[in-house]
Amino acid sequence: MIESPPNIKIYDKKTIELHSRLRLSGELKEINDEYLYWDKVKYKAKIATPQEYWSAIKLSRSLNSQNIIFGGNLFQYVTTDYIQRLLHYFDLHIGGNLGSNVGIAETDKTKFMISSIMEEAISSSQMEGANTTRKKAKEMIQKELKPKNKSEQMIMNNFVTMKYVVQHKTEDLTPEKLLYIHNLISNNTLEKKEEEGVFRENDEIFVVNYSNSEVVHTPPKHQEIENLIKELCDFFNNEQKIFIHPIIKGIIIHFMIGWIHPFTDGNGRTARTLFYWYMLKNGYWLTEYLTISTIIKDTKNQYEKAFLYTENDQNDVTYFITYHLKTMEKAFIGLKDYIGRKQKEVIQAAKFVKIPNVNERQAQILKIVSEDADRVLSSKEMENRFNISSFTARTDLKNLEKLGFLEKIQVNKIKHNFIKSKNFNKILKSYNL
Repeated sequence: MIESPPNIKIYDKKTIELHSRLRLSGELKEINDEYLYWDKVKYKAKIATPQEYWSAIKLSRSLNSQNIIFGGNLFQYVTTDYIQRLLHYFDLHIGGNLGSNVGIAETDKTKFMISSIMEEAISSSQMEGANTTRKKAKEMIQKELKPKNKSEQMIMNNFVTMKYVVQHKTEDLTPEKLLYIHNLISNNTLEKKEEEGVFRENDEIFVVNYSNSEVVHTPPKHQEIENLIKELCDFFNNEQKIFIHPIIKGIIIHFMIGWIHPFTDGNGRTARTLFYWYMLKNGYWLTEYLTISTIIKDTKNQYEKAFLYTENDQNDVTYFITYHLKTMEKAFIGLKDYIGRKQKEVIQAAKFVKIPNVNERQAQILKIVSEDADRVLSSKEMENRFNISSFTARTDLKNLEKLGFLEKIQVNKIKHNFIKSKNFNKILKSYNL
């Protein structure tokens, strides 16, 4: 259990003088930009006692905090210099209507979006216990295979849910839509089927540290859920009297689902889905391409601590906001790296476009089979990979078969797939490739 900070009730003259001294030295800014919790701040104290040092830090935060109330519970956050810098960075790069400098070509947007949604679905599910490889998960989604176990079902549910959010991103949030989101996410994964898409009806839900079985969060009573969710929907849909930056609002929505814990299970996946929805609704179109859960999965301990720091320190959500923004920055850097790799693949596939009667999609299919001789291709996989119709997918594969690059193999009386032909390399040489 995380150590609770000292309870500061009053700020005396000594605290005010220490606050001024730390502000002038720049130490205060450094601590607040990182938004360090008491367990780290106490070791920074060199010119005063740890308690006095913490009191000066809390004074600076209280002077700059903004309050939010949910169900009579007071929450607060501080817009630090670090937060303001990242918000400006994201406003420039993931929002607006003028595009982005990450280099996504218009023709590639759908392909990158599908890939990103798959990555987000896999990582978000793996965080909640889904146990399968990325390769198997992607194959299941691309080929629309039926999930074989709970782990695969969780991933498929997340993928379906993310696609739903992208399609309905301009709509308002209602309690009914929230229940529908949970129903999509939890389909066939809960111990009790009747708990899918339903708010919890008891208080037997605790957030537990499984390493020592200690309860780290007790959610509000189930009788409070209905009003809390209505308030959250109002927060989601409407402007507040005091301006809150949309990205900060999205992060607070993420946090509040975790804090309210309205469902018996699947709260984390639902919270991350609502964050995506809110971001897309408010014009941050590049969020469709960010796989934030991949970063959260790799820093899960910090993710959980951000929740605990907030609750232990008088519901100061800045801990969670700071962590979330760092995660978004890493996801954006990862996106740029991913696009760079994919663009190299497009360049590598360009030589196949030189073949007469081969379009860009078919060139990428040729690149796939040239690098993986044992690859089995299906029209369903091509549909999902390129987001094209069944007819177009079949046409692409049949054309490559006609040109001699692919061979048809029978799966059953009706279905057939395609593999690399024996003459593949010979035909390439005939085109001087």
